[in-house]
Amino acid sequence: MDSGGKQLTLPLMVAVGAAVIGSLQFGYNAGVINAPQKIIEKFYNDTWFQRNSEDISTSTLTALWSLSVAIFPIGGIIGSFSVGLFVNRFGRRNSMLMVNILAFISAALMGFSKMAQSYEMLMIGRFLVGIYSGLSTGFVPMYVGEISPTSLRGALGTLHQLGIVIGILLAQIFGIESIMGNSTWWPFLLSFTFIPALLQCIILPLCPESPRFLLINRNEENKAKSVLKKLRGTTDVSSDMQEMKEESRQMMREKKVTIIELFRSPLYRQPIVVSIILQLSQQLSGINAVFYYSTSIFEKAGVAQPVYATIGTGVVNTAFTVVSLFVVERAGRRTLHLIGLMGMAVSAVLMTIALALLEKLTWMSYVSIVSIFGFVAFFEIGPGPIPWFIVAELFSQGPRPAAIAVSGFCNWTANFIVAMCFQYVEQALGPYVFIIFTVLLILFFVFTYFKVPETKGRTFDEISAGFRQGAGSNPAEKHSPEELNSLGADSQL
Repeated sequence: MDSGGKQLTLPLMVAVGAAVIGSLQFGYNAGVINAPQKIIEKFYNDTWFQRNSEDISTSTLTALWSLSVAIFPIGGIIGSFSVGLFVNRFGRRNSMLMVNILAFISAALMGFSKMAQSYEMLMIGRFLVGIYSGLSTGFVPMYVGEISPTSLRGALGTLHQLGIVIGILLAQIFGIESIMGNSTWWPFLLSFTFIPALLQCIILPLCPESPRFLLINRNEENKAKSVLKKLRGTTDVSSDMQEMKEESRQMMREKKVTIIELFRSPLYRQPIVVSIILQLSQQLSGINAVFYYSTSIFEKAGVAQPVYATIGTGVVNTAFTVVSLFVVERAGRRTLHLIGLMGMAVSAVLMTIALALLEKLTWMSYVSIVSIFGFVAFFEIGPGPIPWFIVAELFSQGPRPAAIAVSGFCNWTANFIVAMCFQYVEQALGPYVFIIFTVLLILFFVFTYFKVPETKGRTFDEISAGFRQGAGSNPAEKHSPEELNSLGADSQL
């Protein structure tokens, strides 16, 4: 047995797997609405006709459809900002378990919307599953980060993103017309979320609560030690316990950290700005533009069966998330993020050139397809998985829930903006729309290069201490003893 806690044990894998079901739900519901668009629009028109004895206008139909898509990230914004309300009161595991009620209610509303001739039920269902997904994007990385040994935290943290991309891929496959993307089965396609929710409700009660939560929030030392022994598969968990006790001692010396204090305190300001920019680098990279509108991009590129090319994108997406999973602990978070951002920028330039020259040079269609696949592959190497779990690494136990709530809020807000605005910007700029994303990617690359620390192989306390030293280097800044303690002032690096 590895006394350093580096072994991947069955209880640890089961706990991480159960949590990541929430990530899969997020990915599935983000991607499921795209394939059956025309069929659901017909349902909206039929419902409108039944109520008003006239066909729905094009503008009203566009507005209703846009709301159906956008209400999901609106729910996500609300959910992500509510993470702290749950995790501090109920714990990480119990919070994940409780919010499944939202998944069950939303599945029922969307599943019976056709039978009830109510598009309002479909929209409310999308809104509720959006809240569930927003909460999950906070709960899952926090729980996984807190139960994982330091040496495996990055690799296991990547599983959150893997869950998301598998969810997207399942939605793309199930959305094929011959499977469930048809007029008969589309309600079940949308309500499929009840199956993963049921699975999570069966497995999660068998998993332990976060030992960090038990020791630091509940002061249950024996229970935390027992959980650690089970997760690590060894009786010697002294190093883990020592690290958590040090963090606990620092928490006792610091006052409760609110969202406002994250921005007000010079010591928290740098890590929260880094966290927010990393989240924005994920959503404003242009990846959602590719996911939301990949089918139409492939159509413009002259692909005969664009839906299958879109599924191919999902396969590439999943494959490179697995690559990231295996290399993140060797290459490091910062390095992979930089490689991913620069690779995406180059792919975006190629995509722009290919789409602009498509009418003159037919072979450019192949360049556009390769550039889309490259864009997605580089996203999953860095900007896809890393922002989710690195936020949990940048903060100690005290400010962590507030920091994750703020970061999640920024992520979902950027998601909403891209979902709402891309089609209008694309209409105005045509093939040159990805130039905007190229500029943003280069700016994010520069920020990451100069401001983002490497967190590979470092304890939460060591990472916090690095920020403390950075903030403390400015003699003009005055910090209270509580603030200094909270960021690892007493730690031995």
